[in-house]
Amino acid sequence: MNLNQLHYFSKLAEVEHYTKASQELNISQPSLSHAIRELEKELGTKLFEKQGRGVTLTKYGRLFQEYADEALKILDTGVRKVRSLNGQTEGVVELAYIYTLGSEFVPRLVSDFIRAHEELKVQFRFTVGNTSEIIQGIKEGHFDIGFCSMTEREQEIQFTPVGTENLVVVVPKGHPLSNETAVDLEQAAAYPQIFYTPNSGLRPVVDRMFGQIKIHPQIAYEIEEDGSMAGLVAQNFGIAVMPEIPVLSQLPVDILPIRNQHEKRYVYMARTSEKYQPPIVQKFAEYVKRRGL
Repeated sequence: MNLNQLHYFSKLAEVEHYTKASQELNISQPSLSHAIRELEKELGTKLFEKQGRGVTLTKYGRLFQEYADEALKILDTGVRKVRSLNGQTEGVVELAYIYTLGSEFVPRLVSDFIRAHEELKVQFRFTVGNTSEIIQGIKEGHFDIGFCSMTEREQEIQFTPVGTENLVVVVPKGHPLSNETAVDLEQAAAYPQIFYTPNSGLRPVVDRMFGQIKIHPQIAYEIEEDGSMAGLVAQNFGIAVMPEIPVLSQLPVDILPIRNQHEKRYVYMARTSEKYQPPIVQKFAEYVKRRGL
């Protein structure tokens, strides 16, 4: 068994098609087939079985996949660590962020960092997700840094506040509240609400806001992504307490400040406090911290 066989197995298990896997691996299909046959011969079992025009893992293949992927992840961490020790001025930053930060915050931050450090040869790889996905990805080593909400009881993660977003009430055009210059949460609670899902970093914030006035609003729908929430409001599925994000200006909605509430969404830089991070990642993190809120 060799490293190439593990890479080939992992890719074939991912795409479930010999032709596509061989193209992504940049090898011939016969070479891929031979490598998988040799691996199966060494393990003494079938790892894949045909399914239509593709293949799928057998139960033994699924079992082996857990260990193969773990081995490749450990090796990849080792390769990244060794390479980073050979130079302080180049590398890759695996960056993950919540949806609302994708149009302005992250692009501007990364662009400013690159301009301020023209001597560095740095690549950024971007992933978008919700807070829970980002935190899990950091703990599993998929991401170096995340920009998201803070979650409680995460001892492995360091959270540094780096930005804020105003929370507002968003209603569809022509709504009874549209003519208001600002609204109380009591007024908003009279209408069906679109809420964040429980795994969203903003759900506890919005729950707390309504909890402070001892009101339990009617929740018509739950969704985790801000842009989709805005779209539902625009189509009159309900109203929402959400961040004042750029996409709102492009939709048929009205944005109302919240009277007598001063809650904001704090955006945090999340990093592991226990795993090794390459120098280039540390440089970027220090840059972000220096910029502050």
